[in-house]
Amino acid sequence: MRYADDWCLVINGTKADAEALRDDIAAVLSTMGLRLSQDKTLITHIDEGLDFLGWRLQRHRKRGTSRHYVYTYPAKKSLRAVVVKVKTLCRQVGVNQPLDDLLRRLNPAMRGWCAYFRPGVSSVTFAYLSHYAWQTVWRWIRRKHRRSTWKQLRRQYCHRGWWPAGDTTELFDPEKVGTTR
Repeated sequence: MRYADDWCLVINGTKADAEALRDDIAAVLSTMGLRLSQDKTLITHIDEGLDFLGWRLQRHRKRGTSRHYVYTYPAKKSLRAVVVKVKTLCRQVGVNQPLDDLLRRLNPAMRGWCAYFRPGVSSVTFAYLSHYAWQTVWRWIRRKHRRSTWKQLRRQYCHRGWWPAGDTTELFDPEKVGTTR
C-alpha cells in the first residue's frame, strides 16, 4: 500500500480563504479516517516562501525587471544534510585506505543529491557543494600525507590541474551538473 502524505495546496486568495479551505480539507480527510496535523500545516504567503520535500519555494523579483516569478531551489536544511554526509564519509574512510575508496563512497551520494535538485535553480548551491567537497577531500589527502608538499600531492593525486582523482576514480564535480527548469 502507498501513501501520499506530503502535499502542498496553492490558492489565489486571502489568508481567510486559505483558513476556510484548510477546515474544509480537514473535514474531507476525517471522512477517510485521516486527520490534518495542525503542527505541520502551514499557511504562508508565497513571498515569504516555504520548504517542501527538501525544496525552497519562494517568489522573487527577477533581476533587471519588475516581474516576479516563483523559484524553486534546494532548502538550507537539504544542503546542510549533504554537507554533513560528505564530512561523515571523509571521516569514516581511514587515511590508510586509497583515495579511490573514499571517492567510490562520496561520488554516488553527491551525484544522487544533485540529480534530485537538478530541476531547480541550483547552480549556486552546486558550486558551493563542489567547493566544499574539494576542500574536504584535500583535507583528507593532507591528513594522509602529512609531510608532503602541495606540489607533490598535486603530482600524485591530480591528473589535470587541481581536481583530486585516484587511480581509477575522479571526484564528482557538482558544479558541472547542468540544471533544467
